[in-house]
This record gives sequence, structure tokens and C-alpha cells, in this order.
Amino acid sequence: MAKKKKTSTKKIIKPRFQKTKSFFGNQQTQTIIGVFVILFAIFLLISFISYFFNWQEDQSQLSNFTDKNITVKNLLGKIGASISHFFIYKSFGVAALYIPFLLFFSGISIFLKGKLKKIKKSWGWGVLGILWVSITFGFLAYKNSLLAGVLGYEINLYLQQFLGKTGLILLLLFLGISYLVIRFKLTPEALKNNFKSSKKNSNEVTESSLEDDNQSIELPLNNNQSTQENYSTNSNTPLEEEKSTLNLENTIDENVETNNVEIAVDQIVEENHVNENLSDKLVKDFGEFDPTLELSSYKFPTLNLLRDYNESISVDQAELEANKNRIVSTLNNYNIGIDRIKATVGPTVTLYEIVPVAGIRISKIKNLEDDIALSLSAMGIRIIAPIPGKGTIGIEVPNKNPTMVSMKSVISSTKFQNSEMELPIALGKTISNETFVIDLAKMPHLLMAGATGQGKSVGLNAVLTSLLYKKHPAEVKFVLVDPKKVELTLFNKIERHYLAKLPDTEEAIITDTTKVVNTLNSLCIEMDARYDLLKIAMVRNIKEYNVKFKARKLNPNDGHKFLPYIVLVIDEFADLIMTAGKEIETPIARLAQLARAIGIHLIVATQRPSVNVITGIIKANFPARAAFRVTSKIDSRTILDGQGADQLIGRGDMLFSGGNDIIRLQCAFVDTPEIEKITDFIGLQRAYPQAYLLPEYSGEEVGTSIDINISERDALFRDAALVIVHAQQGSASLLQRKLKLGYNRAGRLIDQLEAAGIVGQFEGSKARQVLIPDEMALNQLLDNETN
Repeated sequence: MAKKKKTSTKKIIKPRFQKTKSFFGNQQTQTIIGVFVILFAIFLLISFISYFFNWQEDQSQLSNFTDKNITVKNLLGKIGASISHFFIYKSFGVAALYIPFLLFFSGISIFLKGKLKKIKKSWGWGVLGILWVSITFGFLAYKNSLLAGVLGYEINLYLQQFLGKTGLILLLLFLGISYLVIRFKLTPEALKNNFKSSKKNSNEVTESSLEDDNQSIELPLNNNQSTQENYSTNSNTPLEEEKSTLNLENTIDENVETNNVEIAVDQIVEENHVNENLSDKLVKDFGEFDPTLELSSYKFPTLNLLRDYNESISVDQAELEANKNRIVSTLNNYNIGIDRIKATVGPTVTLYEIVPVAGIRISKIKNLEDDIALSLSAMGIRIIAPIPGKGTIGIEVPNKNPTMVSMKSVISSTKFQNSEMELPIALGKTISNETFVIDLAKMPHLLMAGATGQGKSVGLNAVLTSLLYKKHPAEVKFVLVDPKKVELTLFNKIERHYLAKLPDTEEAIITDTTKVVNTLNSLCIEMDARYDLLKIAMVRNIKEYNVKFKARKLNPNDGHKFLPYIVLVIDEFADLIMTAGKEIETPIARLAQLARAIGIHLIVATQRPSVNVITGIIKANFPARAAFRVTSKIDSRTILDGQGADQLIGRGDMLFSGGNDIIRLQCAFVDTPEIEKITDFIGLQRAYPQAYLLPEYSGEEVGTSIDINISERDALFRDAALVIVHAQQGSASLLQRKLKLGYNRAGRLIDQLEAAGIVGQFEGSKARQVLIPDEMALNQLLDNETN
């Protein structure tokens, strides 16, 4: 985005106060509180006004507050008299009248769900104004306690002891002017501009009246005026009209020769211009559009929901020395000398960087991978020859005592917290124990693979957890596909906050293959609709579009809206390919090719990275790959286009390829109880009325040849017929896109078009044949029906 996001520290709310905060954040509670504050403000205003007329009589009765036989004249009884006596007589005097107005507008703001920050600001300025007025009246009318109040009178006397009367006058003037300048931005320049503006408006009024006068001036043509009237009233035939015209021209020529005719010239009036465009004025008046406003009370998950582990990396000097000696000894056996060697200890793997002596071929060291693994008696030896960007050769050796990398450690890292990425993901830590953060929006899609039990599902949870800790529900939506039906079920609790689904579906997390096909095709419709919005807005991607929309440069009446990112997560892709095949692969490939610019990103995981599952089309559009341990070198080449994934040690040990380099990581571990706490924390908060709804989609259904009554036709029947005839392609999906309809209505229109003889019968996956060649033939057909 064009504007940098500020990193804010979220206030931690203790669980025992969560219900209380939810109660006061409830819409019904806010409405009741707002109505109460408004009515209480009216109560105070009436009692204050009544007090000014009856204070002397009521003041003596206040000591007998509980006596039923004693009455007061205040319109709101003893309570009104007591409150008024406290605020006016004992406190602020006449300045107390501002309090009901502050309460009234505060109640209106609460009732309309305004920002609490603005209410606090209004009260801050209001209290300062009340104190200034009270002290000023205490100075000007110090003998009248009703005007100044006891508080204003006492503060006035106190200040006079230190400043004197002259000093107090100067102080009050300074404070009053400062209040006007800061509160209302009242500066000499602003007054000067207002004066010029009023003067300019008065001049414009004078000029416009002069213009009206000029418009009423007629040319003095003497006796020929009657000739012109005869010309305008007697022109009956073309011949007579021509004669009259000739006569009028001769007469005007004579008048020009004999009379001095004066011409009144209209004064040129310049158009008014504005100094700023409409969108800038809207931003100035109302601020930028805030997509998070509907859930402004939303709180991000706190760090204490994640579990702490002992993550201190212990450096075993004896182990390092022993491994170094074995590596050097093995290489010496093959006449490979070493100039120097350096070790970098990571959570699960230690990287030994060696610099061979001059003249040693790198391929010779690379071929000794199995021999070095044998000498170290270790599983998962990986040689990087050479290390990109360095003049060294790397040998990765697993630690005997690996360290756990917790989700909390990567989420709490400054690298993640201060990241300004669109969709930041904290995957884990590198060998150098540095948190590895990537931007899903830049990848733009992620392909994950790994054998069963090697950490693939934990990796998906780490991705989702990262986004939940960083993005507001208005900014990102998830489409979760879980053929195994057990991996992503906990995320059901945040359905109305973060999940997207098809209309009229019960479960947001998709487990049925048929619904997966419909969902993927629905995302394709969403993609096409978003591209249309970007085209109208004349921007290239979702980031530019949202920046323009927030700056109020796009009109919602034209269909524009804030577009959240959509992340599609598929937990087991191989199962979908086995059951649906091309029906799954085609929309996945289309989304992977085109959806990047409009904010739809894919994360596809599989435990079987074979070529018939991860096809060439899929691989070509997924440049970012994450590989956990696989069972064979063939699978490693399929996912990474190279070896290495088969030599990992499991339990979250992974390789990440962003296109060029391959980085070894230890994936952050997030357990099921942690996910449950996070989803509970989010699910208990105020949510949207429903999940984010994707466009409606369903596969083509067999049409009907039953005649349909003309009177029962849809109101959009003629529009739909025109769309079909112009495109020469009959399908419900075409009507959905062009007329922005749901599938059911589009299907009924197709049935009606078939009954009218405009389209042919259903032909499976092929589009229906259009039987009308052009618009003229269509109009003729429809006109004959009505006749």
C-alpha cells in the first residue's frame, strides 16, 4: 500500500473481562446507553434553566430533601434542584449549561456507533471551556455566585493572590485566544481568507444582477418594431415568409444608415473554480475509508495464547569438534585439503562452511555426500556446493539434540511484528536462528509437499496463524478445503470473521469434492468480476485499487467496494485430483495464472508429489515451494526440481524455494490446543452477520423443452436474449457474469430462452447452440409473440 502501516501494540484483555467488554461492545447495549445519555442531557438542561428562575426559593429547601411535605419549584423536582445547585452554584455557575450539550452530542455519537476518541476529545475541550468561562465570570462578576459558581470564584481569588488583577486579565486573554486558535484553527490568515471569500461572493451577486439587467435591454429600432411584430405573427406560407424577411432586411439597413444604434455588450463573467477535487474534499471532511470500521472493536489474538518452549540453543563444543574432525578426515582420505572451516549452529541443523585448497573440483566434494554421512553416522547430510553468494561449500549436519522452534517465538519477533508486507507469513527459523518471514502476496502462490507425519499440516497451521495475528477480518478471507475432514475443523469457529464460502452452504470448510469444484469455479467468477472493477478503476492490481478506494476516488454506486485478499488453502490436493481430475486442475491452473493481481492466492499441499498430481501446468504457476521430508529423490525433484527433500530429518525440517535459492528451515510448531485457543479468542468477539459470500455457481443442468407462458417470463428475459444473441453462446455462466445474476435465476432464464426457441437443448459440457443469428431476427421473433 501507498501508506505505511503503523505497528501498534494491542492491549491485552484478561479473559475474565472479555464478557464485560463484549457486553458493552454489543450494538443493543450501545443503543440503550446512547438513548439514556440523550435523555439525561435533556433532563439536566431543563433542571438548569428552571434553577435560574427558582434558585433562591429552592435553595432553602434542599436541606429537607427527604421530607415529603416540602416541595420545590424546579420543574424536575428535588433531584433536579439538587443537581442544578451542585453544578451551577457550587461548581461552574452559568458555564454549567454547556454540560447538557456535551452529554447530548455524546449520546448521539454512542447511539450512531461513533468513535470513542472523538467523544473524549469533545469532552476535553468542553471541560477547558467550562473552566475558562467560570473563572472569567468569577473575575467580572465576583459578587454573583450564580454566574461564576463557587469553584470559579475561589479559583479567581487564588489566581489574583499570585498574579494580581492585571496579570489575571492577561492570563485569561492568552488562554481564550489559545483556545480559539487550537480548537477552531482561528488564525489571522484564516480570517483574511474568509473576508476575501465573503467580499468575492458579494461582487458575484452584483455582477449577476447586472447581467440580468443587460439581458432585458432591447435595441431601439423606432417604428420598425411593429414591422418585426408583423413578421413574427403573419408568417403563414413559405412565400410570404420570404417576402417578409426581405422587407425586414431593407428596413434594418435603412435604420442603420439613419440612426446611431448602440449595442449593449454583456459583461464576461468568469466561472467559479475549486481549489481541490471532490475526492480530496471527502478525505478532508470524513477521512480515508476505513474497511475495519464495522468491526472497530476487534482485538487481535494475544501472544499468551501461544505456548512457551525452551528454545535456547545449546552449543556442544565437543560435538562440533568431533564433526569437524570427521569431515576433514573423510575429505583427506580422498586427497581433498581444507583451508578453513566454520560452523553455524541452528535449531536442528548445524552448517559447516568449508573452503577447499586451490585446485579442488567442487563436483568431487559433492559426490562424497554419502561417505561424509557414513563417517558422521548421521541422517540427513546435505551438501550445498557452492553456497549462493559465498565462496564456500556448505555441509548441513543434524544436531544430536534439536531445539524446538515455537510459533510464539516467530510471531513475537520484531522482524514479523514490524513487517510491512501485505500478507506476512512467519514459516520458522533458518540455520542462523533468524526468523524467516515471507510475503504471500509476492510469492504469489505456495506449493507444499511432504510425506505423512513430516509436518505439512503444522506448516499450514503456521501460515494461517501468521495471517490471523497480522491481518484484520476485513482485510483477508480464507477458503479452506479439507478432504481429510479433520485437519482444519477448528477454524469453523471463525467462520463469520475470516472464512469465505458459497451461498446456501452450511459448512464453511469444504470437504465434499463436488463443492470443491463449485467453489473453485466460483473463485474464477470472483476473479473475473474483480478484474472488471480494476479495469473501470484504471489500476493494475488490488493494492492500487484499495488505495484508490480508501482515498474515496471510486464511487460505491458504480459497484466499487473494498476488496479483501482471498487465500485458498487445500490440505490434500492428491485426493481431489484422484476424484475430480480435470474438473479440479482446470480452475486451479486458471486461478494460479491470473488471480495474483486481484488478490486471490493459493496454498496447495499434498503428501504425494507425483507428476500426475503436480503437473507441469501447476508447477509453472507455483514458483514458491515448501518441501518437508519425502520418501524418494524422484518426489524431491518433482517438488523442488532438485534433490535434498529426501535427506531431511522430519519433524518440521523443511526446504523452501522461492524461485532461485533453496533455504533450509525449521518450521514453527503450533499445536492443536494453541489453534483452539486462538479460534476461541476470535470466535467470542463480535463478528459479521455471515461469512464472506462468494459468487453463486453450479454446474450446467439439463434444460427443459416445456413451453413457458410469456406472462411468467423473467423481467430480464429480453436483456438475457440480447446477451446470448450478441455472444452467440448460450450458457447460464455467461448470463451470471454479464447480468450479475445468481445461478438459479440464470438457469431459469436459459429454460425460458429454450422454450422461446432462442437457444437449443442442453448438450453436456458444451455451450448451447444459439438459434437466432442477430438482433434483428430476435426483435422480429419477440414482436411476433406479442402479436
